[in-house]
Amino acid sequence: MMTFRLSLIFGLLILFCSCDALLQIADSASSIPVGAPTKDEISRGIREALIVGTQNTVEKTSQLNGFYNNPLIRIPFPPEAQKAEQTVRSLGLDKQVDQFVKTLNRGAEEASKKATPIFISAIKQMTLRDVYDIWQGENNAATRYLRNTTERRLKREFRPVIKEALDKVELTRYWNPVVSTYNKIPLVDKVNPNLDEYVLTETLDGLFLVIAQEEAKIREDPVARVSEILRKVFGYNR
Repeated sequence: MMTFRLSLIFGLLILFCSCDALLQIADSASSIPVGAPTKDEISRGIREALIVGTQNTVEKTSQLNGFYNNPLIRIPFPPEAQKAEQTVRSLGLDKQVDQFVKTLNRGAEEASKKATPIFISAIKQMTLRDVYDIWQGENNAATRYLRNTTERRLKREFRPVIKEALDKVELTRYWNPVVSTYNKIPLVDKVNPNLDEYVLTETLDGLFLVIAQEEAKIREDPVARVSEILRKVFGYNR
């Protein structure tokens, strides 16, 4: 009789433990995301998002007036020479100043055409860790990745293009009268900024600003997800 009771108690313990284990398994199963994209889909989706975003950016910025007509990235008169701008405008050189600013932006638009292969190379070299950091990161995570991995090469590639572009649009033809007029004024601090480096810095800042806008659109706006893989990867609520 004692043996039967012990067997019964032991059996009930096993049953209760089994039920508890089954409940734990059920809880675990319910915590697995349903419809979550696979690793391969996330990898393809992030890469496609970067390609779409960078191509849109280059298309927008490299066209005529792509910089000049965009108030967010238009390259203004060099900050260190803004006092000179105000002064020479007051002396009747508005037209020359406006044309000078336009030629600055022409240089940026021309340089932007060289950006696509550099961006594509960085996208191809992404690791799975990079992919997940971008997917799970903030709205500008992809933009930060691209800037960190391409800025040095972009500077190297852009410098000669910007110099050639500024020479082509005869920047000094518009700059020299402005700066010469100002520097002839008694007691002013002479100005002569490095215009090539200034345009280079402004071009890169403008490019990455537009890339950040494109990235945010894909993350936030379903209409901007132009393929099934983008809709799955960015439509999934992580």
